Amino acid sequence: LSAGLLRQATYTTTRLGIYSVLLERFGGADGTPPPFLAKAAMGMTAGAAGAFVGTPAEVALIRMTADGRLPPGERRGYRNVFDALVRMAREEGVFTLWRGCIPTMARAVVVNAAQLASYSQSKQFLLDSGHFRDDILCHFCASMISGLVTTAASMPVDIVKTRIQNMRTIDGKPEYRNGLDVLVKVVRYEGFFSLWKGFTPYYARLGPHTVLTFIFLEQMNKWYQRLFLSA
Repeated sequence: LSAGLLRQATYTTTRLGIYSVLLERFGGADGTPPPFLAKAAMGMTAGAAGAFVGTPAEVALIRMTADGRLPPGERRGYRNVFDALVRMAREEGVFTLWRGCIPTMARAVVVNAAQLASYSQSKQFLLDSGHFRDDILCHFCASMISGLVTTAASMPVDIVKTRIQNMRTIDGKPEYRNGLDVLVKVVRYEGFFSLWKGFTPYYARLGPHTVLTFIFLEQMNKWYQRLFLSA
C-alpha cells in the first residue's frame, strides 16, 4: 500500500499536471482544444516524464507485491516503501531504483497517449453531440470509454514492464534481454492472446481508477479556476 500510494503521488501528479499545462498552452485562443494527434503527443510527453519520476516507487511496488510468492529464503522483506528504496540503493546501487525505466516509460507513453487523449476526445465528442453538459455524467462516460481504450492498448507493454522489473538473474544471465525479448517469449510459449490475459479484471481495476481520476481532476480544475483564476 505504501509503495502504491507513493507511486500515485509521484507518477500521477506529474503526468496529469504536465498534460493539463500542455493542453491549455497549445489549445486555441478561443478555448478550442487541439486536434487528437496533438493530444496524443501531449499524453506521450506527460506519461514519459511521469514514469521517470515514478519509477523508483514502481520498482518497490512490483517487488513488494511479488515478495509473498517467493521461497522464504529469497524474500526481501521490505517493511515499507521507504525501507525498500533505501535498501535497494544501498545493496544494489542507486541506479537499481530506475531498473526497467525504459519499458516503464514506454508503457506510460502508450497508456497516457491512450488514456489522456481518448478521454479528452471522448469528452469533446459527448459535448458536441448535444446530449451532455460539462458535468459529472459526461466525465463518467468519457472516462469509462477512456478506460476501455487504455486497457486494450496498455496490457502488452504492462506485461513487458512487470516481467523486466521482477526478473531474476539465472546462472549469471538476466532472464530477459530487453522488452522485445519478453514479448517474443510470451507469444512463443504462452500464445499471442496471452498478452491480453486477464482483460476483464484489468479493466475492472482500470475503469473505476480512470473514472475517479478524471472526475477528481475536473472538479479540482473547476475549483482552481473559481478560487484563483477568477480572483
